[in-house]
Amino acid sequence: MEFAFTEEQEMIRDSAESFLQDVSTSEAVRTAMATEEGFDAELWQKICSDMYWQALHIPEEFGGLGLGYVELAVLFEEMGRRLLCSPFFSTVALGVNALLVAGNEEQKAQWLPQIAEGNLTATLAYTAKNSWDADSITAVAKKEGEGFVLSGQYKYVPDGHTAGLLIVAARDENSSGEESISLFVLPANTAGVSRTWTPTMDQTRKQAEVTLDNVFVESSNLLGVAGKAWSQLEQVTQLAVIAVAAEQAGGARQILDLTVDYTQERVQFGRTIASFQAIKHRAADMMVQVECSKSAVYYAACVAQESLFCNDKAGEQVAEELPVAAALAKSYCSDAYFHCAAEAIQLHGGVGFTWEYDPHLYFKRAKSSETFLGNGAYHREKIAQAIL
Repeated sequence: MEFAFTEEQEMIRDSAESFLQDVSTSEAVRTAMATEEGFDAELWQKICSDMYWQALHIPEEFGGLGLGYVELAVLFEEMGRRLLCSPFFSTVALGVNALLVAGNEEQKAQWLPQIAEGNLTATLAYTAKNSWDADSITAVAKKEGEGFVLSGQYKYVPDGHTAGLLIVAARDENSSGEESISLFVLPANTAGVSRTWTPTMDQTRKQAEVTLDNVFVESSNLLGVAGKAWSQLEQVTQLAVIAVAAEQAGGARQILDLTVDYTQERVQFGRTIASFQAIKHRAADMMVQVECSKSAVYYAACVAQESLFCNDKAGEQVAEELPVAAALAKSYCSDAYFHCAAEAIQLHGGVGFTWEYDPHLYFKRAKSSETFLGNGAYHREKIAQAIL
């Protein structure tokens, strides 16, 4: 694997940094997060039409750019730096990945071009509990005629109240564990679907509860094979975990920069506090964690690329590393981001958690992204199970 960015990847990073610096300012973030939708619709259309980011890793035959997961990780890192409020994560890391992993050619041809054109947002709903394993799936799918009837509730669904397309997991009645789980794709306006925005600590990323009340879907809405979808769902969540980790690495980098800038301005005892050795040591420790986070993220992104798009034996061998690579990135980045955000609060002193300053926004995102799709301890346990 090549661990240096190509010229094209550097251009993607530079353009993303420049664009987001202008459109995702502190003022823009605060304005968007105060709305129930959680994003500026005009900015989202600008992202779709001008930058075409939503189509980045959609294959060219479905209207996308056909780029890879490393390029996608670059975008997520820059978005994490600026706390971009948009349905990008839910649509791309959850919706598009679910269609790429589990959808057949007809389903991809039906939905991916609409996403690539910027006409459709999507999300994934599967857990009904405060956990992320297979037992958290409680929604039920019953075979009825030429289709299925879906009933159940989902929690912690990113952008679930605004997404135009839902990909949901459901299981056979009276089943448990990883068996008898199916994935379905359905428009959010399908009869029997209700969605409720759920206020959360992190206002920069909206979540919702989704309820299915005897929702009938055709067999064509089934992704993959009925009752055999857990392995595909697991791969989708592993890909999403890497996207979250990239955001966390970007957020940690930005909060480090904000903190260093502040310590170079804050004067105490006649000198800037950045000149104190204790402050330097704490900033250096933050920097080490930021750099290690980036290494973990981009290794996992390389593995994700092989998992999604390479069909040769070498690709299959690398793809087998995806569960461990994703867990490693998420566990390290979760801890690093929260550590850096907490240090930023401390090093900013009394103003660190006031509304006027931004560290509290990163602190809240750090905590919410730490728990989303499993915290550090959860993923370290996955690594232990995989290597023992």
